[in-house]
Amino acid sequence: MGKVLGKVSGINISEKKGVVKEPISSGEFIADFGLKGDAHAGKWHRQVSLLAQESIDKMTATGVKGLCSGKFAENITTEGVILHELPVGTRLKIGETVQEVSQIGKECHDGCEIKKTVGQCIMPKEGIFTKVIVGGVIHVGDQIETIN
Repeated sequence: MGKVLGKVSGINISEKKGVVKEPISSGEFIADFGLKGDAHAGKWHRQVSLLAQESIDKMTATGVKGLCSGKFAENITTEGVILHELPVGTRLKIGETVQEVSQIGKECHDGCEIKKTVGQCIMPKEGIFTKVIVGGVIHVGDQIETIN
């Protein structure tokens, strides 16, 4: 296998787009779809969103209060990985799944709940998106590693 980069510190889900996600202890990720039951899942290139706890901590350090896993509508919160430095096309083994980095960052849409609540959003610069290549279950605490 590849190199262990870090671990999953949170898994988050929402039934509607543009809202803060609710934390769950494990999630079922479906190949070429995303997190089962999540509004962002579908047959497109941004099936799963990931954001590093380190990025959230950076926002907290600027004085933003009440930030926690899922506040930025990410499906997977990670620890120990500099996500936005992973090249597009990188394959990651996360829990039972294999996911491929498909996009780094995104534009926030108007009326974004996160931007309204938090003042600014970190997803545009530091969040990443993946496509699910091999489905399976991911638990909080699972390792994240690269696949050679």
